[in-house]
Amino acid sequence: MSRPNPDAVKRIAVIGTGVIGGGWAAHFLRQGMQVAAWDPAPNAEARLRERIGAVWPKLAQLGLRPGASPDNLQFHSDLASAVAGAEFIQESVPERLPIKIETLKNIDAACPPDALIASSTSGYAMTEMAVQTRHPERCVVAHPFNPPYIMPLVEVVAGQKTSPTALQWAVDFYRATGKQPLKLNKEVPGFVADRIMEAVWREILHMLDHNMATVEEIEASVRYGPGLRWALMGPLTVLHLGGGEGGMAHLIHQFGPSLKAPWTFLEAPELTDELANTVIDGCRQLTAEKTLRELEDERDDLLIRLIELLDSSQLWHLGR
Repeated sequence: MSRPNPDAVKRIAVIGTGVIGGGWAAHFLRQGMQVAAWDPAPNAEARLRERIGAVWPKLAQLGLRPGASPDNLQFHSDLASAVAGAEFIQESVPERLPIKIETLKNIDAACPPDALIASSTSGYAMTEMAVQTRHPERCVVAHPFNPPYIMPLVEVVAGQKTSPTALQWAVDFYRATGKQPLKLNKEVPGFVADRIMEAVWREILHMLDHNMATVEEIEASVRYGPGLRWALMGPLTVLHLGGGEGGMAHLIHQFGPSLKAPWTFLEAPELTDELANTVIDGCRQLTAEKTLRELEDERDDLLIRLIELLDSSQLWHLGR
């Protein structure tokens, strides 16, 4: 078999069907594709089918492609049979490097020779994961954002041995499925978006550790402050507008010295049991009135409405 055009893929394998893998399965089913799934966890098939059934109304709200149906999901008892006929494989196993290495090796050995392999890893480089594959040139990182069946961004990253053709094919494939792929030619720990989010997470832990703010105050400060603007445009555009007529140039020259003051706090505190419990207890109190499923449902509804709004603008679309 030869690799199909990116917009003609019909058969997908999803390896690992937890939160991310299950989300990918839902996304591909929405595209009208045939999805073969595998996960060794007990009751994995039942959980996956229940999850897809629960989110299918959201997918219908986003719009279903011809032939889209939960019935296009086939769950396999072993990895080799799941990837045997796949044109594209999305790996989403637990974030442990030895597991990633072993799984990619097994996928590479069992899948068709032209099938492209993508890992949903949120932190590892493909160069360090594909060390036991016979064909690392067809392996890419494809880092999604939760939930993958709604969130548009996917960071697509080449390893040192990934072929440029495979990287571009993956970018074109994700775009054909409605994603906004961000093609990165350089492996950076944590990629781009996660590094930005981790900086925020680090500062949150610092403020909690030093009793500067509560969980509720931090949550409100982002949700009703920068979060609203970041939902509409990126942080650099927000800052550019904050500079008035002079834009970013005025902002940097006017506020540059004073901006350095908070940077002195940007050190990650030790994640002690006490700090961990502060975060955990605060989140439980903050969300006590709703179940996690209710919160997910509310999140998905709001995301869809935001995407519909953003989709009417050309500002946010990625090129390449």
